[in-house]
Amino acid sequence: MSKIGVIGSGTWGTALAVLLTGNGHEVELWSAVPAEVEALTATRRHPNLGDTPIPEKIRVTGDLEQAMKDKELLVLSVPSVYVRETAHRMAPFLKEGQVITNVAKGIEDTTLKNLSEIIEEELPAARVTVLSGPSHAEEVSRGLPTTCVAGAHRRQDAELVQNLFMSPVFRVYTSPDMLGMELGGALKNVIALAAGIADGMGYGDNTKAALITRGIAEIARLGVKMGGAIESFTGLTGIGDLIVTCASVHSRNRKAGYLMGQGKTMEEAMAEVKMVVEGVYSAKAAAKLGKKYGVALPIVDKVNEVLFEGKDPKEAVDELMLRDSKAEHCAHPWGK
Repeated sequence: MSKIGVIGSGTWGTALAVLLTGNGHEVELWSAVPAEVEALTATRRHPNLGDTPIPEKIRVTGDLEQAMKDKELLVLSVPSVYVRETAHRMAPFLKEGQVITNVAKGIEDTTLKNLSEIIEEELPAARVTVLSGPSHAEEVSRGLPTTCVAGAHRRQDAELVQNLFMSPVFRVYTSPDMLGMELGGALKNVIALAAGIADGMGYGDNTKAALITRGIAEIARLGVKMGGAIESFTGLTGIGDLIVTCASVHSRNRKAGYLMGQGKTMEEAMAEVKMVVEGVYSAKAAAKLGKKYGVALPIVDKVNEVLFEGKDPKEAVDELMLRDSKAEHCAHPWGK
């Protein structure tokens, strides 16, 4: 049994706390909101996880120092826009060499840094790892079979995370490619917005298949140019995460896109979803990365135009379809 602190009591943090408790670990779940601490303690339910009970063994706390004290692992599970702020708050209580697993997905718009880089910047004494893959909190909390990847700079850190999270219903692989994993996890949310917009406009499976396959092509082109491994984009943290986020009823990014496809503004859609829509925050950063590395990202660019420039979604689709004709790839030469 290990002592684990989960920093962030949203749906994903709560679901992972339930999973880790089921694995026999001693878990403390931290929230920055006193009213949420009180509600979770009293009801033993998270309002966005249905009837899934929060085991009595899980201690819900608003005391960050207590949540971090004597823990073998800290799971950082706050929305990407709060990662830097939360990591900064954690600094006074961090012990040298403490392992932190980030499970949020996003890119910081102002610096274009991925989340592990932000954590390492704010907490240089930590051993930072990531956990990513196709994994909706609603299904993990119910014990439905799920696979993820633990990434780290050092094999032993990835294997520590793998061993703590592994269960008969939660399989974990390992990878040294933290960069590729995090880019796949962040950029798939932008493509999922596009898939949701297409659904909201009444387009069909052909359209969604095109968005998923051309979307992963954009993500992989950029990711490989930045130094990520192609295997990260063809595996669980790339195409796997993209498929589930574009297709699932649990996806907040797809839902926000769907509402925009039906005519709502970005602000109206985000208000109706009532949770952080990570793709909105990652869209601008993705476009900036494309320009920085000289990589064409046509779907990402059109999503930005719909989100921030008021472009009509139908017009955006028409412009994507009517771009100059080209080959799908150049992996093999033409025969004579």
